[in-house]
This record gives sequence, structure tokens and C-alpha cells, in this order.
Amino acid sequence: MAIKVRDYQVRLTRNKEERKQVRQLRYEVFCLEENASATEEQKNLGEEYDAYDTYADYMAVFHNGKIVGTYRIIDRDAAEKMGGFYTENEFNLSKIKKVHGNIAEMSRACVKPEYRENGLVMRLLWAGLCEYVVKRKVVILFGVPSFVGTNPAQSAQALSYLYYNYLSPSHLRATVLKENLDPSVDPRMTQMNILPRAFVDEDEAKKQMTPLIKGYLRLGATFGRGVFIDKGFGTYDVFVLVQTKNVDKTYQKHFAGSEDAFAEFGIKEGPLHILTRIIMSPITGAGKAIRAFGELFMREDADDIEYIDKENSEESENGENQ
Repeated sequence: MAIKVRDYQVRLTRNKEERKQVRQLRYEVFCLEENASATEEQKNLGEEYDAYDTYADYMAVFHNGKIVGTYRIIDRDAAEKMGGFYTENEFNLSKIKKVHGNIAEMSRACVKPEYRENGLVMRLLWAGLCEYVVKRKVVILFGVPSFVGTNPAQSAQALSYLYYNYLSPSHLRATVLKENLDPSVDPRMTQMNILPRAFVDEDEAKKQMTPLIKGYLRLGATFGRGVFIDKGFGTYDVFVLVQTKNVDKTYQKHFAGSEDAFAEFGIKEGPLHILTRIIMSPITGAGKAIRAFGELFMREDADDIEYIDKENSEESENGENQ
């Protein structure tokens, strides 16, 4: 399904040219704007990519035929083909990978600079991501949102606030891989509880958070333990985890009519048992959820939303990196 708002559309990419546009946008944002390192080949092509793009899905927002925002998504099947998730270079995911059911990694989120002001593109990406969750029956979403820079102390309030208030439950908690840090990084810089709890100010903490991290919190996200300093990208990363069943109760009630609509679409307390069906019926449930997600994230643009159920799509070019 594609979701349209006026002359904007969000959907998965369908061909090599669209996937190339995604990588070009990533190069523009990460390499040119944020000074992430790039190989000579990437510079010549004007594209940002790595080995994990081979089987990844690209969620993209189109405006006048051009891609202006994107998310990379890697689910369990794709990760198995590639030997793991990108996030495993920074955090230990052993507990999460034991969960039965589909899990998916979110990464490389970016929006063209001139489209960041009103948040429409990011909201469309969220709507597209929610459609992906419903259709692929994803029980856990995770990723590593970043802060720009290589000194976590610059976000001491935000990191400490997340540590004291939003750590993932121990049976799902990812932990930073200190052994994978650049040799120049002091492992002590990976701690999140930089400040004592008494020194943490919620208002100051939220001022230091990126819009993406604040968005995850609104969805009911929790966070892994530790900060990974990525010298190559010039960022420090935290691990975020969203259980579908724990999506904020207000969101659930909005699109499914019940605060417990996803109670069976996730992880039960105690042993890690996953129920394998969505509580909503296959005829009306998925479509209803997708539409309501769209209305929720679009808010003032809800009257302009169109849903395209049947796409005249070309074959996906998964398996092609360049």
C-alpha cells in the first residue's frame, strides 16, 4: 500500500533507480551535511551504503517524483541472509533475537534539509513504517538513533534521563559492545548515567533529545544500556526498542478502539512466548490499522490522505547494492 497526502507519497521503493535515489539522499545528509566518512567509490557515486543494504527494504517519501525522506528496514529474514543486523556491530542483541516472531531494525533515517521544517515527511515515514509493521507482523522494532558528535557528555541530561526512566526490561535489554569501539575511544564514555539521578532535569533532557528520539518515546519505546561512539559516522548512538503491544495506549485506542488492541501482538510477561496471530481479523483489521495510523500521524493533513491498495509496482531489486 502507498499512502498519499496531496503531492506526497510514502511507500517502499520498487526498483533500482529509486533505491539509488535513497542512497544519494543518504550521502547528501550523512556524508556532506554531517561529515560521515565515505570511501572513494562512495564519493564518486555520490551514494552512502554498506553491506546491509543488500537485502534491506527502503521506506521512502516521494515529492514530485523525487525521494525526500527515507528509512532503511531490515527484518529477520533479510538479516539471516546477510548474517546479522547492522545494529549488532554496536549492541548485543542476543536476548532480542531469541524472541519468536518477526523483528525488524530501523536505520539510516534522514530527510532532505528543505523538508524538515513542518515535520510532514517524518510523519509520513512513521505512517509507512506502521503499515510495514502491520503487514509483516513485526513484534519488535529496534534501531540506533544518533546524536551528532563524538562526546556523549554533550547530551548528559538526555542520556541520564533515558537511563533512569526508560531502560528496556532485562529480558530484552541490549547492551553496548565496548569491544567494538574504535581504539581511540575510552570505554568509560559508553555509560549513560553520566549524571546522578538527582541532577537530571526532565525539561533540559528533552531539549537535548533529537526529534526522532522524542518520537520513539511517544510510541512507548525503551532503551538499551550504554552509548556507542561511532567515530566513522561522527555520532554517538543509543539503542531503542519498541514492542508492538506496548505502542502508547492512546495510539492503540485511536486506531483499534481499545487500549489493549495489541495485547496479543507481542511479548507476554515471563517466558518469551509470542502469540502468532494479530487480535484483529485479517479482513478488516490490517486495513483499519493502516488507515488509522495514517490519520494519527498526519493529524491536520488527515483529510488529504489517499490509500493506494493495489500498486502497479515493478519487481523489488533487493539483492542489488549499487
